[in-house]
Amino acid sequence: MNRRQRSKIVPNTWIIAAKQTDSNIYYALYAIDWKRGARLSWEGWKRYEDFLQFHVPFKRKMQGHHTSSQPAAKIAKKALYLHLNEAQYEELEQLFYQPFSRRKWRVFWRRMEVIADQ
Repeated sequence: MNRRQRSKIVPNTWIIAAKQTDSNIYYALYAIDWKRGARLSWEGWKRYEDFLQFHVPFKRKMQGHHTSSQPAAKIAKKALYLHLNEAQYEELEQLFYQPFSRRKWRVFWRRMEVIADQ
């Protein structure tokens, strides 16, 4: 893989995080490229309908020359949906912006699975 190919991010995991505050829900979209250890995020929606209208820019293929976009509504079908409280959302934010570690992500997913089972 050459330098140009390494610089491209091809997300293979999508996460929709809904943070519940006092009376509002705040939506954020996260993309993870496990192969390159890359992460992207888009934040700031208060209504789910507005989030679904957003066009997410990303590379379709490794060798693609142009950045294309796709509506978040298409991505929402294959994304993991997390409904988080403020503490869990802060943990996700810290994990997302720390140096990339698959082990830390596995621990986070296990913790989310335990919470979902309760």
